Amino acid sequence: MAQINPSILSADFARLAEEARAVEGADWLHVDVMDNHFVPNLTLGVPVVQSLRKATDIPLDCHLMIEDPDRWAPAFVEAGAGSVTFHAEAAAAPVRLAREIRALGARASMALKPATPIEPFEDLLPELDMLLVMTVEPGFGGQAFLDVMLPKIRRTRRLIERHGLPLWLQVDGGVSAETIERCAEAGADVFVAGSAVYGADDPAAAVRGLRAAAERAAGGRAGAGADAPAER
Repeated sequence: MAQINPSILSADFARLAEEARAVEGADWLHVDVMDNHFVPNLTLGVPVVQSLRKATDIPLDCHLMIEDPDRWAPAFVEAGAGSVTFHAEAAAAPVRLAREIRALGARASMALKPATPIEPFEDLLPELDMLLVMTVEPGFGGQAFLDVMLPKIRRTRRLIERHGLPLWLQVDGGVSAETIERCAEAGADVFVAGSAVYGADDPAAAVRGLRAAAERAAGGRAGAGADAPAER
């Protein structure tokens, strides 16, 4: 089943509690954490996660675009995150960090920037609950979807299936009604959507529409099965 994670980076920061309630029916609430070092932007931290946890029953999916996630990620679990994503490019000891996040009771996820290939991390996949393929350069919302990431999504899906892992495959960046079907066809099953949800007149309806589109496309991919041509 497709999961839709609205990104509060596109919400009204002065009304975060209300904006969280506006996406009732979402699977997770995506929280972009940026430190102005790993990426050239500064956003939210642990205190906001603590406040959001009190304001909504939707589980929190925290994406750490920060340096030294080995040090800081556990604090986000303790603040109430149900899933914590660290970047492969920033983590000093990704296996140890993933195990620590899991031991604290959250799902462990690793993100890859557009230029970072998945193949060097194949052996780490069993340590994870989710893999995030960035479909824009991390740092800012509202960017255009990078179609060149579709082959990478397909390769990642094939690796997951080859190992028989119950690993979610998330995409983040430029996901909209115009791009979500391509992502789902390529093998993604968790979708972060910012302006496509919070820019809509009815954010909850936008969530439902995106989920329906993704599930239609995923059904087509499943139907194609082994007859689908391999892609390098």
